[in-house]
Amino acid sequence: MENTNEMKIIFDSRPENEGLARVAAAAFCTQLNPTLEEVADLKTAVSEAVTNCIIHAYEGKVRKIEIFCRREGQNLWIDVIDKGVGIRDVSKAMEPLFTTKPEKDRSGMGFTFMEAFMDEVTVESQVGHGTVVHMKKTIGR
Repeated sequence: MENTNEMKIIFDSRPENEGLARVAAAAFCTQLNPTLEEVADLKTAVSEAVTNCIIHAYEGKVRKIEIFCRREGQNLWIDVIDKGVGIRDVSKAMEPLFTTKPEKDRSGMGFTFMEAFMDEVTVESQVGHGTVVHMKKTIGR
């Protein structure tokens, strides 16, 4: 199908790589000629998803995070994938202000921000095997 494109990056779950993930996703998005607000929304959502991998999925251990970006027309899909501890109760985890790491000053707003800045957010997770956060945004509505 024409007017499509894909990108995959894999990087270590180090806090300094959260910026790399934001910039890579934003750079991929530029082919759709987004507004500054759309780029900022995307960067925030990716930042939250990657931070969740670093803090919750891997609990500070250095492992791999994968981001898969796909474009079809004006639609952009981003999957943030980890092979970490998984989420026992996805519905509960997606509730505003819910956190399993209050001692680390986590606000429990990560999924809420993702949902606010993207058009669609779904989460697949299996305890002991990891999590995939699927996000979609239509650029230039």
